Amino acid sequence: MKKGIRLSAALLAGVLAALLAGCSLGSKNENLGAGMEAVAALEYDNALASFEAARAAGEDLRLACRGEGLAYMGKTMYEEAAQAFETALSYSNGRLNNLDYDINYYLATAYYKLGELDKAIGVYNAIIALRPQERDAFYLRGTIYAQQGKLDQAKEDFDKAIALKRGDYDRLIDIYSVLAGFGYKEVGLEYLQAAMNAGTKDMTNFEKGRICYYLEDYENARNYLEKARDAGGYEAVLFLGKTYETLGDNNYAISVYNACLDSEGPNAQVLNQLGLCRMQTGDYSGALNAFQNAMNIENNGMMQILKMNEIVAYERLSDYQNAAALMKKYLEDYPDDSQAQREYIFLQAR
Repeated sequence: MKKGIRLSAALLAGVLAALLAGCSLGSKNENLGAGMEAVAALEYDNALASFEAARAAGEDLRLACRGEGLAYMGKTMYEEAAQAFETALSYSNGRLNNLDYDINYYLATAYYKLGELDKAIGVYNAIIALRPQERDAFYLRGTIYAQQGKLDQAKEDFDKAIALKRGDYDRLIDIYSVLAGFGYKEVGLEYLQAAMNAGTKDMTNFEKGRICYYLEDYENARNYLEKARDAGGYEAVLFLGKTYETLGDNNYAISVYNACLDSEGPNAQVLNQLGLCRMQTGDYSGALNAFQNAMNIENNGMMQILKMNEIVAYERLSDYQNAAALMKKYLEDYPDDSQAQREYIFLQAR
């Protein structure tokens, strides 16, 4: 279940980033602009105050409601978020445009977070009925079908999402991850193997290496990723390092991560993986340092993961006082993490 939620959140973040980048509100909607900037900065209470001010100032009510929904999503208040998105949709003039579809995607995600899966499916059904080429809706509906154990329906949606854009290996790997996360790993592997069987001449070395990694063909993954190392950026380095970790060579993996950081500069994902690798070697102080360096990178996009890994590092160092204090703050920021709630009880007893 966690896997599906994580994927939907990731897609939501991508749509939000696009909206923030493309939303030019102008001086007439000054409070709306401030609210969206606060959402981007994860300052959700400030955002809600700005959207309330926008209402009072007579600014665009539809955008204000959408913004409130985004802020409530950030605060994990999904019922309030869904209500805000529903209200935003009620202000539509009846002529559907891109904003209507964007709000519907957010609404479906809010329903998903609430566990109202059939309502989320209903939203995707409506999107697909009006836009049958909307591949994200097929993918997300397929994710929910997989979670519900409706494998045939999930595969039908995934097949459609793939057919709508051949050669999208990111989406292909997302589909594998969803299926594996919900107990259908062998089915997911069939998708990846089919892509390799179809011929790799149009694939980059990075794409081939990444698919080999998930196919657990680590020797070929290493070979392809070594070729992609210079041109593939941070992602190629991450997969190359993880391949060496899987092959049991943690020290070389650490050297891969460090070489990348030395040549390319700080990167939160690489630092996080470096920290995880150092944890495997028992270097908990080095791991803690890597996680904290990643947290110092502004807008790193993975603060929740880093904060949890920081807590785990303190636990491994037997510094339970710091771990408990950080876990208390973590739960204030991410109150819907049930596993963290259980861990906090354990830390309080130490």
